[in-house]
Amino acid sequence: MSVLASPIPRFHLAVPVDDLDAARRFYGETLGLEQGRSADTWVDWNLHGHQFVTHLAPARAGQMHNPVDGHDVPVPHFGLILTIDAFHRLADQLHAADTEFVIEPYVRFAGETGEQWTMFLLDPAGNALEFKAFADDSQVFATPLRSDPSN
Repeated sequence: MSVLASPIPRFHLAVPVDDLDAARRFYGETLGLEQGRSADTWVDWNLHGHQFVTHLAPARAGQMHNPVDGHDVPVPHFGLILTIDAFHRLADQLHAADTEFVIEPYVRFAGETGEQWTMFLLDPAGNALEFKAFADDSQVFATPLRSDPSN
């Protein structure tokens, strides 16, 4: 089935960047995304069938963080849910490119409902990306089981 025929709607996301050439290197070369249309102030990217756009916007607000599992998770952030094999291939690709991680690849909720690999990194403009992979894809929206119904 092609991306266009997929029953799952594709998203469109536009993010600010302060250097389009740096964005082209990061998204095109480091992440290996196919570049689509572009102009002097923006570039379209094929993010696994989703339309992702980098817009030139030199002035932007600072990054915020929330504590999660002892890490400072950058907010806002975006990314993809990959297969476990694709997650590890991407992690290897990013390590080979000497990418600096905000949060190195690791497993959350090991052996529990929602077990997942996750990693966080910043693009050259400071946009935070999270890539993750679930041990059981049916648990993407699962909540932990509680033994005490009053919880």
